[in-house]
Amino acid sequence: MPSFVYVLGCRTPDRTLTYVGWTTDVERRLLQHNSGTGARTTRGRAWVLLHFERLRTRRQAMSREWYLKRDRKFRKQLAQKL
Repeated sequence: MPSFVYVLGCRTPDRTLTYVGWTTDVERRLLQHNSGTGARTTRGRAWVLLHFERLRTRRQAMSREWYLKRDRKFRKQLAQKL
């Protein structure tokens, strides 16, 4: 089953936040984050999809998520688009 890794962005008055996750349905997951039923760290904010990648397996998506969470330079470049 194809899986996706995604990067969300949110601008607050004092900083820009990013969130990295994986899913099998990007649209559904974004709706969950914005409705407050997603991850606890994303609740109460309006998130925008900055980037996503389609991968063949869940394992590949989880591995890529781990890598992107540690790639601050890439996330910072994406956040500048907000």
